[in-house]
Amino acid sequence: MTVLAIAGARARRIVRDRFALFFLLVLPVLVIVIVGAIASNPGTFRVGIVDLDHSALSASLAHDLADAHALDVRTYPSVAAGKTALRRSEIATLVQIPAGTDAALRAGRPVDIVAYGEHTNSDQQAAVAAVTSVIGAHGARVQAAAFSAAASGRSFATQLALADRLVSGASTVTVSSQSVDSASKVLPKGFDYSAPTMLVLFVFINSLAGGAAMIWTRQLGMYDRMVAAPVTPAQIVFGETAVYLMIALTQSLLIVLVGATVFGVHWGDPLAATTLVFTWALVGTGAGMLAGTLFKTPEQSTSIAPTIGILLGMLGGCMWPLEIVGPTMRTFGHLAPHAWAVDAWTSLLARNGTLADIRGDLLVLAGFAAALLVVATRRLRHVLAP
Repeated sequence: MTVLAIAGARARRIVRDRFALFFLLVLPVLVIVIVGAIASNPGTFRVGIVDLDHSALSASLAHDLADAHALDVRTYPSVAAGKTALRRSEIATLVQIPAGTDAALRAGRPVDIVAYGEHTNSDQQAAVAAVTSVIGAHGARVQAAAFSAAASGRSFATQLALADRLVSGASTVTVSSQSVDSASKVLPKGFDYSAPTMLVLFVFINSLAGGAAMIWTRQLGMYDRMVAAPVTPAQIVFGETAVYLMIALTQSLLIVLVGATVFGVHWGDPLAATTLVFTWALVGTGAGMLAGTLFKTPEQSTSIAPTIGILLGMLGGCMWPLEIVGPTMRTFGHLAPHAWAVDAWTSLLARNGTLADIRGDLLVLAGFAAALLVVATRRLRHVLAP
């Protein structure tokens, strides 16, 4: 009960600290949103359409563009409105269907469909390619209908309807891809990447910054009063360990829940993910307790410790994937525990890994946790010694 009382007292102090609550609860979610939005790949391109013809064929072309899986189509009343949206990056490209499209196609004359965009923008180039593919398929049906109408003497509308029926009933060819190297370092996309890396980063940083509370406790003489009371140093050590672990697990649970419910993050195998979260919380617990015994003042802990945490996060792949750096830097990055945690999350989220697949990463993290906890415990017991 004494251990729980010590942990509860520290927890109540944290709950009353709005500054600490912001860094524990609000900031990680904001960073997840920002990084996830930058790294996201929705798989579709927003395309604007301006129909200046307002005919059956132009409406049919707009319908085909809207049905394309790779396109998210928005209509605009004028070319000027569409160009404004393009300049604001609201759309990736603007498609203009000129007036007279229907009459020209029925007469067998070519029609120029204009697509506006920037040649230097890779997203717009990809969007134009997707639009061109849809327009090409639509043009092939129109051309077939025009040829058939001229050869059979039937109306263009009748032959176009026949071409549409034949296309809808024709067999399709699908292309599937399969990775030949299941161990390749495929990275998660979007929020599947930002959520776990921010979990790793912020649990560690906030644990380090939490060392300031231990320093305040020491400076206020609370440890001395505890030792003078019927409280053993071991109970104080276990109480501090419990509160650090509780904070790390609470923040991890928040990020997991927000990632799953708000951003649709699938955290992989439940057993493996739970084990990884708990192991990383132990790493953060050891780091935070060690910081609380190393720094002399709370100001040092709240200013220097987060800087150290950010540097280790950068080194360990929380800011950018280690797959984009050279082998020497990648090896050097694995001196930080963050790299092993990020590797484990990558295996779970990008390659459907199991507990067996991340066993090696967990063992290394457990080693980091054990070393940090042992050193921190010894230093704390030395502080508590009369």
